Amino acid sequence: KSRRHDHAAIAALVREEEAEVVVVGLPLSLDGSRGKAAKAATTEARQLSSVVGVPVEMYDERFTTVTAERGMLERGMNAQARRKIVDKAAAAVMLQAWLEHRRNTWSVG
Repeated sequence: KSRRHDHAAIAALVREEEAEVVVVGLPLSLDGSRGKAAKAATTEARQLSSVVGVPVEMYDERFTTVTAERGMLERGMNAQARRKIVDKAAAAVMLQAWLEHRRNTWSVG
């Protein structure tokens, strides 16, 4: 699949679900700096924002995989089951953190 096709599919989902914002993971280095992966993700988010018709926000995705793995281990999932869904679980962890951050930001003042 091409990137253009992926972006069009995301834009269709945004319209279908009436999403107000798209959140993209920002893979910062452990020290918080922006390496190659973060720069590539930023470029991708910028390109996506020109297509989806809603704001595209980036959010720190450090430790999301570790947090997701820990949660799955606590639920007794075996390694094979964890491997199948770890990226989705990490995305859910990141989105939950973004929602909490947004709620806390809005409630100040």
